[in-house]
Amino acid sequence: MLSQEQGIKEIFENPKSVFSLLSLPEREELLTQMQIVNFKKNDFIYKEGDVPSAFMFLIDGKIKIFKEGVGGREQIIRMTKPLGYVGYRALIAEEIHNASAVTLEDSNVLIVNSEHFFGKLLRNPDFAFRLIQKLARELGFSNSRTVTLTQKHIRGRLAESLLLLKEKYGFEHDGISLKAYLSREDIANLSNMTTSNAIRTLSTFSSEKVIAIDGRKIKILDLNKLERISKLG
Repeated sequence: MLSQEQGIKEIFENPKSVFSLLSLPEREELLTQMQIVNFKKNDFIYKEGDVPSAFMFLIDGKIKIFKEGVGGREQIIRMTKPLGYVGYRALIAEEIHNASAVTLEDSNVLIVNSEHFFGKLLRNPDFAFRLIQKLARELGFSNSRTVTLTQKHIRGRLAESLLLLKEKYGFEHDGISLKAYLSREDIANLSNMTTSNAIRTLSTFSSEKVIAIDGRKIKILDLNKLERISKLG
């Protein structure tokens, strides 16, 4: 994990960070209005039904956003990667959170109180436009995922989930191992299937030499074939 000093540098200097758009005076003021909170693995950032009170920004770590369905079964809606926003839709909409957020590993989260967010940050047009872009992209993603999770067969859904993890978190240094170590249950919840179906389908992909499995580590051996499986559904 990053140190506090490294985290602050990442917040303001990484061009992918929305806070890199702030002016120097805005950055200096933000430093007096923010806090960096460390969450351990499996900690709740917020729960479904909570009232949002702050703008949250993931500095490092991984977070899953999920809704609880019938029988307590989870459906993972989104995965958040470093420099991503957490729970901001409900804050802007002035609604309660309609999903829960839990860390998948130790994570550092920047928290800015809602008064400063609405009173200062949103008054920066570049900052506000970046948020609007993010909301629009998430809406497009949600529309696509609705089709995927309701119309694709099990193989197609699982293949797309593995590709989503690749797109979101990338590979380890070997160029084939996903940089995300999810439990079989989380992979199932991301793919809208039972855990047993996820295990069987992963095993099938492995026997077909599409992937290789080593505990929670998944290696993509044949990216083209995985993409074809996802496309064909």
